[in-house]
Amino acid sequence: MTSRRTGPPGHDAIVGGRTALGIELGSTRIKACLIAADDPSIVLAVGSHEWENEFSDGMWTYSLESVWRGLQAAYADLVEDAERRHGVRPEAFGAIGVSAMMHGYLAFDAQDELLVPFRTWRNTTTGPAAAELTALFGVNIPLRWSIAHLHQAVIDAEPHVPEIRFCTTLAGYVHWRLTGQKVLGIGDASGMFPIDPTTNGYDAALVARYDGLADGRLPKLLELLPDVVVAGQPAGRLTSEGARLLDPTGVLEPGTPLCPPEGDAGTGMVATNSVAPRTGNVSAGTSIFAMVVLERPLSAVHHELDLVTTPAGDPVAMVHCNNGASELAAWAALFHRFAAIAGAPVETDAVYEALFREAIHGEPDGGGVLAYNYLAGEPITGLEHGRPLVLRTPESRFTLANFVRAQLYGVFGTLALGMRVLAHEGVGLDQMFAHGGMFRTAGIAQRFLAGALGAPVSVAQTASEGGAWGIAVLAAYLSAGESADLGAYLSERAFGGFRFETTDPDPDDVAGFAAYLEQYRAGLAVEEAAVRAIALKGATA
Repeated sequence: MTSRRTGPPGHDAIVGGRTALGIELGSTRIKACLIAADDPSIVLAVGSHEWENEFSDGMWTYSLESVWRGLQAAYADLVEDAERRHGVRPEAFGAIGVSAMMHGYLAFDAQDELLVPFRTWRNTTTGPAAAELTALFGVNIPLRWSIAHLHQAVIDAEPHVPEIRFCTTLAGYVHWRLTGQKVLGIGDASGMFPIDPTTNGYDAALVARYDGLADGRLPKLLELLPDVVVAGQPAGRLTSEGARLLDPTGVLEPGTPLCPPEGDAGTGMVATNSVAPRTGNVSAGTSIFAMVVLERPLSAVHHELDLVTTPAGDPVAMVHCNNGASELAAWAALFHRFAAIAGAPVETDAVYEALFREAIHGEPDGGGVLAYNYLAGEPITGLEHGRPLVLRTPESRFTLANFVRAQLYGVFGTLALGMRVLAHEGVGLDQMFAHGGMFRTAGIAQRFLAGALGAPVSVAQTASEGGAWGIAVLAAYLSAGESADLGAYLSERAFGGFRFETTDPDPDDVAGFAAYLEQYRAGLAVEEAAVRAIALKGATA
């Protein structure tokens, strides 16, 4: 396995502005990544800031104040890293890109004031709206899509609805404040409202249907949504106000061009070189989702599948699960604490590595242990709320190895249900890439994912870098002024000569996971009962 190079000192590149800066606002961490614009494989500096969503008034949210505090902290961390590595502080960049978790609801009035707290993708309160829109459009509209949030507010006659003049995603909001431009990359836009692949814009026929449904309760939909921009097209420049928002010290100069803001799904595709038909990727973090680039349209509407696009506008089937590796992280934290109080403290990464390696010795089906990672609701399995569970029968083999294997299987359980729908559609897949922090322990989560999908899974050593590097590459793609398509640019410039480590599915793992998944599906009735019986504090479910 080879890694992306952290190349020779980049002093001249930084001083000359021959760089591309990518910033991604993930669910638990804001990351910044600076690369050489001429060779996107060279990482010059990185920075990060940890943050957490809040559950307030029945909604998962982040305050806009925390957005800017986090962005400034991640940027400052990157600047310190650049000074430490190269002896110079960046004053300008060749290009900048912003990415963030997709979907959700940010609504503003005519004075550009936020009307209600940011409603993230994690909220599952939009069931009536999603069902009505799916029936109206003949296209699956998931609960987390922006149009579902908007229409649910209309259905509920929320007081702020008459005041709405602009809606966007988190990436679109940050980009707007940095540039003054109300635009969105096509991949992120495809999680707001369905895209017409022939125009690379919002589907005009469906827009007209929605305007008829809204019946004057809103302005025309196209007046509310950001303009759609495709990768490689300019999307504005950093303003003086934007530069101060990102760098309050005043060193950062305005004028840098920005690429279209994208969602984390699009940057995940870029970061794994999976933008061509018959390729796909799995991104594992707070949520977990798979993206498969399609050769042809699907034959039917499936509630398990979203239809979105690559940053270049090519059609993609997306299996999005609200719950990813957070429950696994909670268990790792418990073992981390146990080691500390037992007088044998270990680093967090070492905890993960020890647990993952123990999982190899577990039984292929998890020994009768089931793990549900449902901290939030899960639309694919029809659950509006979540209750994390470990479930076993008295005859199960409750060993540490089986327990950890069950937890890893649990991360992939709902994803596997959705991927089986794609398989029944006859969707071809030559290669599946994976990225996210849980793949840092070489080969283990990758092996179990290969068993869950029954397909080869490829992982790079830089799998944990993910979308921040991906959006930096999209920024470099803009600054390069390339005429080649995105796939060719990635293969030749970002991944030329770069190798992934590929794991083929082990037959025992495939059979074992299939047995696990059968019990997992049956046990969803227990999860449903837990949601009904155990209420959250201050909530009714």
